[in-house]
Amino acid sequence: MPKAYLFLMLAILTETVGTSALQASQQFTRLVPSVIVVVGYALSFYFLAFALRSIPVGVAYAIWSGLGIVLIAAIGWVFFGQRIDLAALLGMAMIIAGIAVIHLFSNSATH
Repeated sequence: MPKAYLFLMLAILTETVGTSALQASQQFTRLVPSVIVVVGYALSFYFLAFALRSIPVGVAYAIWSGLGIVLIAAIGWVFFGQRIDLAALLGMAMIIAGIAVIHLFSNSATH
């Protein structure tokens, strides 16, 4: 895996942690989750900046936001008891398929 994709994966993971903590912060009324939100988002943009050295911004953002959506939906379902209906599952499957198409077939993506 190219180093740029390692940074992109770290950006996605830290953004996912930050967004999960945002739910747990209860609108920034709980200190620890609120701090995790700020640190998670800061680290996410830091890692994203490194990924953008080699990956075009459109491709990086498509992967970052798409995988973030899927991961946050899964975390919401597992940890927060949020429902995911069939339409949402199909939509997320299409997001994953779109990311695969970009990664496998686009000349814009770093391979």
